[in-house]
Amino acid sequence: MTNAFSDFAEAISKSSTSRNVLTPPDYGRVAVLGGGEDARLIAALCLSEGAHVTLFSAYGVELKSLRNSSGITLRGSGPVGTYQVDRANTPSIKACAELDEAVRDAEVIFLSGPIHKQRTYAMVLADHLSDGQVLVLAPGRSLGALETAWLLRIGGCTADVTIVETQGLPYWVKAEGAVLHIAPVGEVAAATLPSDRGNVLEGLRKYLPNLKPHHSVLESGFADGSALVEFPALLMSGPALGSGAIKIPMGGKSLPEHQNFASLIGKEQRGVIDLLAQERRAVARSFGVRNLATSDAWIDTHAGALKGEAHRPIPDQLSASNLLRDGVIGSLVPLVSAAVIAGVPVPVTESMITLADSVLGADVAAAGRRLDTIGIRYQDIDTARQAMDAIATGQR
Repeated sequence: MTNAFSDFAEAISKSSTSRNVLTPPDYGRVAVLGGGEDARLIAALCLSEGAHVTLFSAYGVELKSLRNSSGITLRGSGPVGTYQVDRANTPSIKACAELDEAVRDAEVIFLSGPIHKQRTYAMVLADHLSDGQVLVLAPGRSLGALETAWLLRIGGCTADVTIVETQGLPYWVKAEGAVLHIAPVGEVAAATLPSDRGNVLEGLRKYLPNLKPHHSVLESGFADGSALVEFPALLMSGPALGSGAIKIPMGGKSLPEHQNFASLIGKEQRGVIDLLAQERRAVARSFGVRNLATSDAWIDTHAGALKGEAHRPIPDQLSASNLLRDGVIGSLVPLVSAAVIAGVPVPVTESMITLADSVLGADVAAAGRRLDTIGIRYQDIDTARQAMDAIATGQR
């Protein structure tokens, strides 16, 4: 079978006319789009490394809260401290409500938050980007860079930009008011589109030191193990199945440091994770992507440690719902879409989608990232390849 998806990624790379600079760029001007926990973390991390940082939010309440606080405070393991917002005569984060102003002089633009916001940013950014700018999807999940390239294209963007798909940030974060409690994350997969711009990833290491470069966004997309770890933990932990929590004697009480995401994963959840991982690997092999992470490595990356400082907090109900929603849209549906082309059955992945839709009370899968929604029709391989070539060369 023709490797259509891989051909598309390669065509995107070949269509670039930009120079592949060998020395890592020194990015000093950063824009962060979004006012949520991830956005505030990114802004603080970049300011801690001496960048000029602008944080954009379309929500007045978010900007007012930032400006009225003492700043963004990080506590835990990492660059702890308070990072000022809109303060004169001292390094601080600039809060901004005008998108064009926020991105005009930025060398790196972070698109944070849930997938529906990243999609919106991609569409509205199309008229505001310049040659040489870098868009970072944090996290990008599966097909994130390809979808963003498609949205920019249909939005009329002609600038030569680099899209970075990274499957996580350097720290887990839990917010308590203006304070962000952070814990370190292990290596996360990352790649660029076009794929010949590895120097961009090297330049980003100043802010995202845990990036693990992959050859293409095809590889980094299949390397996204977030949902296969999160879904069994969030949907299947409870009295019937139990969890991976440290056993507590009768009458005892769990220590706070043992109440973390990894504690939600027990033997039963691990069994489902293994099945989901097998399906992802099978589809990936059909597209020429091998050597994906082991189940243990995916659990370490996306669940954090059971003990020690590298623990992931257990999300509250709203955050858990958002994780399920983004997992369906950005991780599981893209895999099913690729599986259709490959002719590989993925029944466990499909069951997780159905279960999540039921829990969320909506047909979230309908909004999922699929190859056909980014202009790639898969009725037959020849038609799919023609569509990919058209996207790659800017003809549609």
